[in-house]
Amino acid sequence: MMTYKDYIKEIEERKAQNLHPKPIDGSELLTEIIDQIKDVNHVHRADSLNFFIYNSLPGTTSAAGVKAKFLKEIILGEETVEEISSEFAFEQLSHMKGGPSVEVLLDLALDTEDKDISNQAAKVLKTQVFLYEADTERLEKAFNSGNEIAKDIIESYAKAEFFTKLPELEEEIEVVTYVAGVGDISTDLLSPGSDAHSRSDRELHGQCMFEHNKEKQQELLDLQAKHPGKRVMLVAEKGTMGVGSSRMSGVNNVALWIGKKASPYVPFINIAPVVAGTNGISPIFLTTVGVTGGIGLDLKNWVTKKDAEGNTVYDEDGEPELEQEYSIDTGTVFTINTKEKQLYKDGKAVKDISAAFTPQKMEFMKAGGSYAIVFGKKLQTFAAKTLGIDIPPVFAPSKEISHSDQGLTAVEKIFNKNAVGTSGATLHAGSYVRVEVNIVGSQDTTGLMTSQELEMMAATVISPIVDGAYQSGCHTASVWDKKAQVNTPKLMKFMNDFGLITGRDPKGVYHSMTDVIHKVLNDITVDDWAIIIGGDSHTRMSKGVAFGADSGTVALALATGEASMPIPESVKVTFKGEMKDHMDFRDVVHATQSQMLKQFGGENVFQGRIIEVHIGTLLADQAFTFTDWTAEMKAKASICISQPDTLIESLEIAKSRIQIMIDKGMDNKKQVLQGLIDLADKRIKEVRSGEKPPLTPDEDAKYAAELVVDLDIIEEPMIADPDVHNDDVSKRYTHDTIRELSFYEGEKAVDLGFVGSCMVHKGDIKIVSKMLRNLEEKFGKVEFKAPLVVTAPTYNIIEELKIEGDWEILQKYSGFEFDDDAPKNVARTEYENILYLERPGCNLCMGNQEKAEKGDTVMATSTRLFQGRVVKDSDRKKGESLLASTPVVVLSAILGRIPTIEEYKMAVKGIKLTKFAPPLKKMTTQPPLPGHMVSF
Repeated sequence: MMTYKDYIKEIEERKAQNLHPKPIDGSELLTEIIDQIKDVNHVHRADSLNFFIYNSLPGTTSAAGVKAKFLKEIILGEETVEEISSEFAFEQLSHMKGGPSVEVLLDLALDTEDKDISNQAAKVLKTQVFLYEADTERLEKAFNSGNEIAKDIIESYAKAEFFTKLPELEEEIEVVTYVAGVGDISTDLLSPGSDAHSRSDRELHGQCMFEHNKEKQQELLDLQAKHPGKRVMLVAEKGTMGVGSSRMSGVNNVALWIGKKASPYVPFINIAPVVAGTNGISPIFLTTVGVTGGIGLDLKNWVTKKDAEGNTVYDEDGEPELEQEYSIDTGTVFTINTKEKQLYKDGKAVKDISAAFTPQKMEFMKAGGSYAIVFGKKLQTFAAKTLGIDIPPVFAPSKEISHSDQGLTAVEKIFNKNAVGTSGATLHAGSYVRVEVNIVGSQDTTGLMTSQELEMMAATVISPIVDGAYQSGCHTASVWDKKAQVNTPKLMKFMNDFGLITGRDPKGVYHSMTDVIHKVLNDITVDDWAIIIGGDSHTRMSKGVAFGADSGTVALALATGEASMPIPESVKVTFKGEMKDHMDFRDVVHATQSQMLKQFGGENVFQGRIIEVHIGTLLADQAFTFTDWTAEMKAKASICISQPDTLIESLEIAKSRIQIMIDKGMDNKKQVLQGLIDLADKRIKEVRSGEKPPLTPDEDAKYAAELVVDLDIIEEPMIADPDVHNDDVSKRYTHDTIRELSFYEGEKAVDLGFVGSCMVHKGDIKIVSKMLRNLEEKFGKVEFKAPLVVTAPTYNIIEELKIEGDWEILQKYSGFEFDDDAPKNVARTEYENILYLERPGCNLCMGNQEKAEKGDTVMATSTRLFQGRVVKDSDRKKGESLLASTPVVVLSAILGRIPTIEEYKMAVKGIKLTKFAPPLKKMTTQPPLPGHMVSF
């Protein structure tokens, strides 16, 4: 509990950081502030008024409840505050976004005899959209009782006047460019993982923009000062904007610096940023931009160079040459014409930008974000139903694309099954669809923002549509420092109360579980037809279709059980040939990307699409290695097509792991986990009986592209290299440079090895154990010439390894083993040449708590190789994180360098690596006959 005295002390501390007073969310502090406002002679009355009006958070925060109640008392004349008239009190209520404020407005509109007050309350209510069942039931009850005010409000909702009476989007928007970087811009640049602890404090977090680069921040401020009246457009030159982690905090920071203030009464919440990239916007980042009503442009100002015959021109390295169509250098002024949907420069149209201004996206822009549209449509539907009328056509109709002579891809089938509010036609890619969501995941470094978003949209309980939802603790598992000790318990309590299964028990009954969120979500997804939304870009389950999302989209899915998006196009990936004995499935994953780029002339056909991978014989645990990596392929999502016996075995494994969670005491009063086991049993029965076979696409489905991966030509381990010294800056730190082991000729030094993250499974940790045994038998002992950090993704895996005898050899060689009774509270900054057994979780892959030593060359099984993610640069050399299979990582740490192919083959001889054999039969469904049931 914070007192006013504590708050003043905190304000002084924040002044030293050039920060304003922190927005108030607690009822106790605001109650004290209100008492000081009532005392006209109080020494702090002026400041208290300012805090009350301009520095209190809206929605369902406890402070919002206190504020709404006091404003109601002022309106009713029960309290008098000279500076807050009744009209001003109503204005503040109009900005409080539902929850207590809507309850107060309904009180004033429906239960007050003063008609003037009732009418004013009704006028404000007509502008509100964040109403829930309790609110609409109250309105409906009053309407059925003949209340004219209720009728007037409901009629307004039916007409969607909360939307139609908003100002129209400007026809012309002048922007000035600021090039934030050359090449792909990671969300780490906009919101560094190491600053995850401050994301819920938006002003403080804003200081980390451009990784705390004050020079770049000042350049941005100077540009704004030089171009008053113009909006800054943040640009990724020769790259994609917003790749990497799905961070609402990244968009929030961009909006804070270059966006527009959402409300004069809500501090540090900005909306409507303008962002762009030569190669477009990352799919997840673009969705997040839409959440804020922003604009995301695909500039395509660099294009592939063609010769006189129209053939692609290649450079000496065999890479396609690019040429610039128009300049976007910092300080370049453009005009965005929202009516013509063209980008103008010096009065000349240079780019068609209609993709950024679809009817749905323009609605988001007009409404100040996508939430208002989602809730507004639900409110209009309620009103029309209550009045007994058809829904008036106000919002742009959902785009429906249907081809009567064309089958369905796997994702098209899933979207058709889960679609809500369509015409009933069979929909294909490009259709804009509202779908029900089955599984939702929230992770701990974005969870506090998700909880804030839920409070902002006045949500108090999880939607009954959702089968299951999980709040993880994996991103803060490495170091239980003061920041984690403050933030994590608060988050777990909020989410547990909201209805999620939580990794940590707020009551302290069951043992804390810091398992990697993606592994847990993969286990609790018990239907191959499911739609999953998760607060991380690696939400890419190997059952169903999963979309990584920002914290706001996660909040929306939790509150409504729905998500809205276009049905993406798909790329079909199949396999031929046979894996070599010394190859690991991770090498197949990297080879897929390499072969795709080669086959399509350097064009990434995966970007923004679904990768439909016909993996057939691989269990969900192992298959996740492929689906997980599709984030690095810049795909929208991925879908695994499995054989019946494979799917059944994967579901049985999932059931056993969910049962372990139940046995630990993690289920809640609604028995969500038991419900998931029941759903898994139902699905297994359907598959075994043939009633509903595993998900497969139709034989005549249409794909944006098709790729056949040749396993026969994968001769060596494949390494994703950040290529930190490439002369073309735009080609550094991508995931597109895939090299064979022999490229390094056994000479490149490795300073640290890391086996961990969501990319590994139980088999990978067993490989570490087996390699140590083999080398011990051959040489008598094993010595590490570089540190090896091993982080099992889940506690279940460790327990299974102990039973199977593998953990013992790891313990033998470890110089450090995690201890849950005494977790680390300080981040490690230096490493010895030993084996570290770290606590389950994200560890070095996330890079928010611990990193490798500056300037290190890291060989890792993880997912990210962005600059500064796993390792920062030092004065002596650039840090770099190369990504490879588990055996390559282990051997690199033992040797202190990348091994030769001969050393590698010797080290893995006799070890059962993760193998994969392509399915023998086509995994497709014959299209239904005319007049018969469609195939979903």
